[in-house]
Amino acid sequence: MEHLPLSIVIITFNEAGNIHRCIDSVRGLGSEVLVVDSGSTDGTPALAQEAGATVLNQPFLGYIEQKNFATSKAKFDWVLSLDADEALTPELSFEIRETLKNPLCKGYSMPRLTNYCGHWVRHSGWYPDRKLRLYDRRHGTWTGINPHDRYDLEPGLKSGLLQHNLLHYSYNSLSDHLRQIDRFSAIGAKALYDKGVRSSIFKILIKPIARFLRAYVVHSGYRDGWTGLVIAANSAHAVFLKYLRLLYLHKGKTI
Repeated sequence: MEHLPLSIVIITFNEAGNIHRCIDSVRGLGSEVLVVDSGSTDGTPALAQEAGATVLNQPFLGYIEQKNFATSKAKFDWVLSLDADEALTPELSFEIRETLKNPLCKGYSMPRLTNYCGHWVRHSGWYPDRKLRLYDRRHGTWTGINPHDRYDLEPGLKSGLLQHNLLHYSYNSLSDHLRQIDRFSAIGAKALYDKGVRSSIFKILIKPIARFLRAYVVHSGYRDGWTGLVIAANSAHAVFLKYLRLLYLHKGKTI
C-alpha cells in the first residue's frame, strides 16, 4: 500500500514501554515517522530507530513549544501528531488514509478513548475527548497553557471530524497517575503565574469540589464504576495542588 505524503511526529521522554506500540500503529500510513526526544535515559531513541523512525534530540521546551518544534521539522505539510502513549486503531488508520485522498478541511479531530489501569473509560468527561491531531501545518499552530496543549487552526477555518478512536494508554497504575498530577500541577501553576492569574483560599477550596462534581455527576463518572470515582477524586486533587502551588508562587515560596 502506498505511503501518504504525511509526517507522523511524536515527542518523547522515557517512553520505552510505549514507543513501539505507537509506531507500529502507523506503519505503512505516512512517508515519515519523526520522533523528537528530550533526553530519554531508558533507550527510547534506540527503540524508535529500531521501529523505523527518524530521531531528533531537542531539550524539552514545554509541551506546546516541543510540539511546534517537532511540527516544524516534519518533511511534509500534512502532519499527524501523536503522543507516545497513543496508538491508532486500524479503522482510524484507514479513515485517515481515505480522508487525505481529498481533504476538505485543513485539520481533523478524532475521538480519544483512554485506558486507565486496564479499564476503557467512556464517561467522566474523558470520552470522546476529541483531539485535533491531523492537520496541514501551514494553517495552524500548537497553543494552549502548558501542560495542556491543543492545535488551533487559523481563524475562520473549521476542522473536520474523524469517527474512529485514537487509543490512549494513559496510566498503568495509580502511582503513575499521582506522579503525573504532581508534575503537571507544578507546570500548570507556573503557566498561570506567568499569565498573571491569582489564586485564593476560595479557589483552592471550591474549584476542586466543582471539578469532582463535573467529572463524577455531570459527566456520569459513576457509570465508570470504581474507576470513575478514582478519576474524579484525582481530578479534584490535581486542581487543588495547582491552585495551592499558584498561591505559593505568589507568596514567593517553593512549589
